[in-house]
Amino acid sequence: MSIDVADAPERERFEARDSAEQTVAGFMTYQLTGKVIVFTHTEVSPAYEGQGVGSKLARTVMDDSRAKGRTVVPICPFLAGWLEKHPEYADITAHGTKRVK
Repeated sequence: MSIDVADAPERERFEARDSAEQTVAGFMTYQLTGKVIVFTHTEVSPAYEGQGVGSKLARTVMDDSRAKGRTVVPICPFLAGWLEKHPEYADITAHGTKRVK
């Protein structure tokens, strides 16, 4: 299985495509305002769950954001959880100041 991730700006999302099957394996939606990109939702097709598609999406969107000088706001619970395990992206990630008790 070969998964390619690319921005689909006309749909405001990054898409992970299975190059062999020519199908969308997953996607991550966003809203872009200037240099701030808010990632709102991640979805992986059931046929591709547990195969690293979500992680590949996450790494691609973060690397793309860094390359374009963007600040990332991870509203999406999947991306927020992924970022907790990947502190190398802390410098481009917006963090809230409110603590949850």
